[in-house]
Amino acid sequence: MDQAKIKKELAALAAEGMPEPEPVEETPEVEAVPEEQAEAKPKKKEKEKPKPRLNGLVETPYDERGAHVDVQLNPDQVVRAAEILDSEGMTLEAVTGVDWLAEKQMEAVYDYSYTGGELFRVVIRARADRAQPDFPTISNVFGGANWHERETWDLLGINFTGHPQLERLLLPEDADFHPLRKDYKP
Repeated sequence: MDQAKIKKELAALAAEGMPEPEPVEETPEVEAVPEEQAEAKPKKKEKEKPKPRLNGLVETPYDERGAHVDVQLNPDQVVRAAEILDSEGMTLEAVTGVDWLAEKQMEAVYDYSYTGGELFRVVIRARADRAQPDFPTISNVFGGANWHERETWDLLGINFTGHPQLERLLLPEDADFHPLRKDYKP
């Protein structure tokens, strides 16, 4: 397993999926306000919402984050990332999800590790629109992803396209809800 090669290939993959930067608007000139008006009503600063992380690779301290590398990708890149990690002998630990209700997004999180010598952990993240959270299955690369993806679909409603058996795993067969969604009301 070549950590430098993995980092290089995953960084290049993430760079392919980077969106074009949004054009920056120039700030219009503000007219001078008489001193009496300026003191009359001080404006409140609006708290800016944090923006979702951009695609890319971040090296993280293992003892703080539980992973050595954290990569943000587009959903259509997760299979290629799985192939890169599989070719280096890494193992899939888990496929989970996060409901980002305020951002109207769902995130699929893939945890990989290498234990044949020096421990090395990689986290792959991808976000999709919450209304249609589709991610391609990686079960054709890692067979063990089958159950992880089924559980994530069952509890969060994240759809893994191309999955060979995407059906209920934990909930009753007639369940029409996903209990780990943040807006779920029992």
